[in-house]
Amino acid sequence: MSQPRRTPRRRAWTALTLPVLLCVLAACSAGGTLAGSAAPSGARTPSASPTPSGPPGTLFDDFRYSGPDDPSLGDHGWEVRTGGGGPGIKDTWSSAGASFPSDPTAQGGRVLQLQSSTDGTKQGTRQVEVQTTGTPLFTGTFAARVHLSDKPAAGRNGDHVVETFFPISAADSSANYSELDYEYLPNGGWGAPGPQLDTTSWFKADPPDRVTRALKKQRLEGWHIMMITFMNGKVTYSLDGKNLFTSSGKYVPREKMDMHFSNWFIDLPFTGDSRTWNMKVNWFYYKAGESVSHADVQKTVAGFYSAGTNFINTVPKS
Repeated sequence: MSQPRRTPRRRAWTALTLPVLLCVLAACSAGGTLAGSAAPSGARTPSASPTPSGPPGTLFDDFRYSGPDDPSLGDHGWEVRTGGGGPGIKDTWSSAGASFPSDPTAQGGRVLQLQSSTDGTKQGTRQVEVQTTGTPLFTGTFAARVHLSDKPAAGRNGDHVVETFFPISAADSSANYSELDYEYLPNGGWGAPGPQLDTTSWFKADPPDRVTRALKKQRLEGWHIMMITFMNGKVTYSLDGKNLFTSSGKYVPREKMDMHFSNWFIDLPFTGDSRTWNMKVNWFYYKAGESVSHADVQKTVAGFYSAGTNFINTVPKS
């Protein structure tokens, strides 16, 4: 984003579940694939027979979980933020906004939904963020099919909401701090009008040191494939196969990162009845150390769905 960097976060994450059976953990750490069928609640169930671990250096998830307390969510390396800090309205992070509903417009028919809400007061505001843990991501291709919203699902329009997809260092204070942002502002923010899609590569969080490019005056309501490719000293952002921005030099990652999806408010411009804003994620795909084209990402993901593969993690843990 071209505006001042958001307030540095003091992350406080709560793991959703304790480890379950060792055999399940072993399957997940080996990148085991789970069957496409689901229990009535929507939770994942292990396949009846062993399945291949999948291609090396691959992380894929289609978010077929029953809810934020589903043990498989934590087992597969995801956390829902419930701690304090910023950005946006500090200390308003809640797991209540994370759900995994059916969606007929989604590939495979299910999504991760991030629902933020506010009545214009801090007490009445809930922000939501989901991130990976324990799987370091660095060079390669990051891709997600994301549904962006131009208006609230309920209530009056006008909030300065930020719908985001970004890999980031585990700590803002890291000497090798790294962050790569997609941020969609349907109503603008920081004094600028919307709609606007910011793509930003960071070198330092505090004081802010980054380069950014804004796609302005284009409403992006609906599904999009957002990609970030980091290879050979360059970071390239592309939307639906069209390159938007490239950074290089010092504006590239210097350390491994976690993957985040977030839906939050810059400020509270007005009070009144509650408004809810939905951002949805159909799937996330990461390929370590390779530049994968938009077409090949689609082909690979379609292959996972065709095979009934809901989850793969063969990315080395260190």
